[in-house]
Amino acid sequence: MVGRKLTERLVKDGQLNGQAITRLVLHDVIQPEAPQASFEIAALASDFSQPGEAEKLIASRPDVIFHLAAIVSGEAEADLEKGYRINLDGTRFLFDAIRHVGDGYCPRLVFTSSIAVFGAPFPDAIGDEFFLTPLTSYGTQKAIGELLLADYTRRGFFDGIGIRLPTICVRPGKPNKAASGFFSSIIREPLSGQEAVLPVAEDVRHAHASPRSAVGFLMHAATLDTARLGPRRNLTMPSVSVTVAEQIESLRRIAGEKVAARIRREPDADIMRMVAGWPRRFDAGRAQSLGFRAETSFDEIIRLHIEDELAGKIAG
Repeated sequence: MVGRKLTERLVKDGQLNGQAITRLVLHDVIQPEAPQASFEIAALASDFSQPGEAEKLIASRPDVIFHLAAIVSGEAEADLEKGYRINLDGTRFLFDAIRHVGDGYCPRLVFTSSIAVFGAPFPDAIGDEFFLTPLTSYGTQKAIGELLLADYTRRGFFDGIGIRLPTICVRPGKPNKAASGFFSSIIREPLSGQEAVLPVAEDVRHAHASPRSAVGFLMHAATLDTARLGPRRNLTMPSVSVTVAEQIESLRRIAGEKVAARIRREPDADIMRMVAGWPRRFDAGRAQSLGFRAETSFDEIIRLHIEDELAGKIAG
């Protein structure tokens, strides 16, 4: 989802950091759709966690690399081997493919990490200096990726920056296997006239940013003067911290009681266990000082979804 929206933004702008885009390579395990653009777009499908595949992607020596690939949280927890193969082995294969090019090649690499790298117990607000103690396999895989990124950047193999994304909400499209998916579904489905299941208590608090903000984070990370980061190459993105009850109240305020009534409470012990170990509120002062921006209210996040995905219309 974020990859598609990032592609749309790059196609629309036609440039990055003041330089015209001459070629864009889209890669996924499933053949990605290449949109029409004023520059060349190549769409490739392969599993980059397999030896030799990452080298093919790096052969053209791209100037900027957005690494978005991941097995999402719920699936990474359910399938240990698959999670580590994609989220860790694939990441290292990519990093090493860049390293082996040599000859002074040093691209900007933007790595999408996650707030799942943090684990309880938490302070009231988590700053960038808070230590990494992930309580899920997904968070562990992302934390290892952060360490690799910092070390490979230190050694001059690429110019890396890792951005810890909050939960992206409201995600368009169909639900995926992310344990956090219900945060989006309890807004997305009711707005489209469908019922949604809420598997956790309404006092659960979490941090969110919109898909539009996620794309903004990636674009800004690709153009930021990384000398301002120093050796601390991974940073937490701004977000809106709200409880599930506050999410629902925002939905009710914007769309009405009939829409909010489409949420069905159905507790799920496995999801509640995972959510209990997730962070709730962040101090993103460092990212904000570097120019990263996000929404300031959950109402704003819902309105952006209605504008961007529903053409301004809410199902009655």
